[in-house]
Amino acid sequence: MRRGQRVAVTGGAGFLGSHLCERLLERGDTVVCLDNFLTGSPENVAHLIGRPRFRLVECDTTSYVHVPGEVDRVLHLASAASPVDYLRHPIETLKAGSIGTLHALGLAREKNARFVLASTSEVYGDPLQHPQPETYWGNVNPIGPRSVYDEAKRFAESLTTAYRHTHATDTAIVRIFNTYGPRMRPHDGRAIPTFIRQALTGEPITVAGDGRQTRSVCYVDDTVTGILALADSDFPGPVNIGNPTELSMLELAETIRDLTGSSSPIAFVDRPVDDPGVRRPDTTLAAERLGWRPRVDVTTGLHRTIAWFQRELAIAESRPAS
Repeated sequence: MRRGQRVAVTGGAGFLGSHLCERLLERGDTVVCLDNFLTGSPENVAHLIGRPRFRLVECDTTSYVHVPGEVDRVLHLASAASPVDYLRHPIETLKAGSIGTLHALGLAREKNARFVLASTSEVYGDPLQHPQPETYWGNVNPIGPRSVYDEAKRFAESLTTAYRHTHATDTAIVRIFNTYGPRMRPHDGRAIPTFIRQALTGEPITVAGDGRQTRSVCYVDDTVTGILALADSDFPGPVNIGNPTELSMLELAETIRDLTGSSSPIAFVDRPVDDPGVRRPDTTLAAERLGWRPRVDVTTGLHRTIAWFQRELAIAESRPAS
């Protein structure tokens, strides 16, 4: 029988982090959730507060990371993740990837804990190889506006690898591809919450460029399963976790419009600087080494996410004006 672990989750009150905390508790682990609430929110884990194996600590990983007592796992998710957030907080994003990762690795080394870095498909930049395997080094503009996120994660991967080789810290790297699901913020800035919000409120659905650029979107439950499969293994990675089903942004917008029954028009807007033209993970390694593959198809995942947004928007509309 599996022994419950004590797990520190940085960025645990964010969209993905909150789902990870929830799953850890469900399987019998004890969770210390660390977050400075720059982009995360206590509301994301409000339903977990009061549980005997959950503790929420306000903590900025760029200042310090301290967790009293034993720690078996350090899952490092602390970082802005959407373009709206990292373009608004460029220095904080770079510090989270560098200093924050240094402090989180220090905690793992101190506690002799396994460390998992939540990296990103953005380390591949605007890829010249498609789909993207873990062996691909990427095509990133180091001084472009997106570099504050892309290069922060690339540095974090390098630092994590250095700790593994220099200090024999038990580390792993997961490269996460475009995760979506409940608890994303309506004004998050990423495509799916933006399209859903616009479709549900009757606004024009804003598609960047001509909409032919592609993304591969993975439902949050599948992403969490992949992260935990890596955490529970001895594999260092890096390993891609994402859904290989590839959609153009126009297809995604039209699918969301159909699923919501919306009559919102599609409106084409300027494409952001360095916006990747394609994105699709090669998940062969995840299947071979972790036995992982996504289970939730895009239509099912979008249905669940839309239902959550409908409830949240209804709650917001029912609140009295201040």
